[in-house]
Amino acid sequence: MHDSTLDPQEISFHHVTLTRFIAVSCLMGLIVLGLMWELWLAPLRPGGTLLALKVLPLCFPLTGLLKNRMYTYRWLSLLIWLYFTEGVVRAWGDSAPSNYFAFAEIFLCVTLFAACALHVRLRLKYAKDNELVEMPSA
Repeated sequence: MHDSTLDPQEISFHHVTLTRFIAVSCLMGLIVLGLMWELWLAPLRPGGTLLALKVLPLCFPLTGLLKNRMYTYRWLSLLIWLYFTEGVVRAWGDSAPSNYFAFAEIFLCVTLFAACALHVRLRLKYAKDNELVEMPSA
């Protein structure tokens, strides 16, 4: 009979892969949302504004996430709070439909933060369990 249970290492690896997928998806979602929001959907001025350039800093960590660099997950989890703050301010200060996009930004930021934090934690645990990380000796 076929045993369909996964061992803990396989489950951990799948969770690491899932958190990476969620982080990359949320980051790409924030880039697309920011561009569409400020250029077409609900710009501050008709025709779009230079506020669309706010997505430029998000393009740098995208490269690191796609290369699966642990350091990028760490500093992105701090950077993302700037976008969260913008989302909160605009959710309560802007009128519809702009405030709806701000709520979407808040959701993507919180999800991205959780995915980055969990990814780092799971990757360190997975590496430790598989002895891929050399622990410093005292």
